[in-house]
Amino acid sequence: MSEKPTSIDEYLDGIEPAFRPQLERIRTLVTRLVPHVEEAISYRMPTLKYKGRALVYFTASKKHMSFYPSSWAIEEFKDQLSGYKTTEHGIQFTLENPLPSELIEDLVRFHASQIDAGRQQ
Repeated sequence: MSEKPTSIDEYLDGIEPAFRPQLERIRTLVTRLVPHVEEAISYRMPTLKYKGRALVYFTASKKHMSFYPSSWAIEEFKDQLSGYKTTEHGIQFTLENPLPSELIEDLVRFHASQIDAGRQQ
């Protein structure tokens, strides 16, 4: 993807087609859990914002996809993430080892609750 996408749909149009259903699944899950999210592109990544703050980011690379629910959520659920490569802010997954929907929902609920509580960096 050489041009900067201006919407999540544009971003998804430019990625490996096999990855699109996984990222659409994340988008749908988050939107269903937190109906008032706003869609944006931030740091060249699809971003779902809640109360003006980034709730999650998600991306596709050549060989994997990444989900960024917050460092707080990753720390809270680190025991459930042992089968995935993680960084402080992100979780990498593949088509062969996708993130379970229930885990995505837990991560999103936790981060939304932290935003609701006014937690800052």
